[in-house]
Amino acid sequence: MRNNYDRIANYYDTLSRLVFFKSQVNAQINQLHHVPQNSKVLIVGGGTGWILEELTKVHHTGLKIVYVEISAKMIALSQKRNYGGNQVGFINLGIEDFNADTAFDVVLTPFLFDNFAEQRASKVFMQLNAYLKQGGLWFLVDFSLNKNNGKWWKWLLLKSMYSFFKLLHIVEADDLIDMDPYFLQADYEILEEHLYYGGFIRATIFKK
Repeated sequence: MRNNYDRIANYYDTLSRLVFFKSQVNAQINQLHHVPQNSKVLIVGGGTGWILEELTKVHHTGLKIVYVEISAKMIALSQKRNYGGNQVGFINLGIEDFNADTAFDVVLTPFLFDNFAEQRASKVFMQLNAYLKQGGLWFLVDFSLNKNNGKWWKWLLLKSMYSFFKLLHIVEADDLIDMDPYFLQADYEILEEHLYYGGFIRATIFKK
């Protein structure tokens, strides 16, 4: 199954921290204070679910969270997390197969689009854009190789990562898709942006 991390679910966080230390974590948790109280939140590709515990530190109750994750093992790990008085609905599907029956105030896509080939990335963007309310916030955290910070070691590290995941038949992507044009064409504005790990990881909050 494409873009499914079942094979390394139990080791994913450890592997991530061995390579990136806490950069991937910090890039996500530093955004969370922007999540409004009592909001409806869609998390896509949340992995092992530690983000739920970090959200609970910001809002112990009042959030209505839909957690979409294609990996059944990741879902199982996420369900064991402490998410306080917040409501969490776990959906074990690829995002392309998920249909929302409500609009969301916040969408979180941590390291999601680096899994996709361009055609799928475009489709998923349009799908999530339709689910986000006007004025809603989209928290995008992913790798970055733009012209301002595309040093050789970042390119080499990214290629090594893709080779590793291809060997395990996990991801479909061969290259990193630049998502900025999608947000610009949809008239999003950037509220906040920070770089981590020497600029290789970028955390952006877009407002619709």
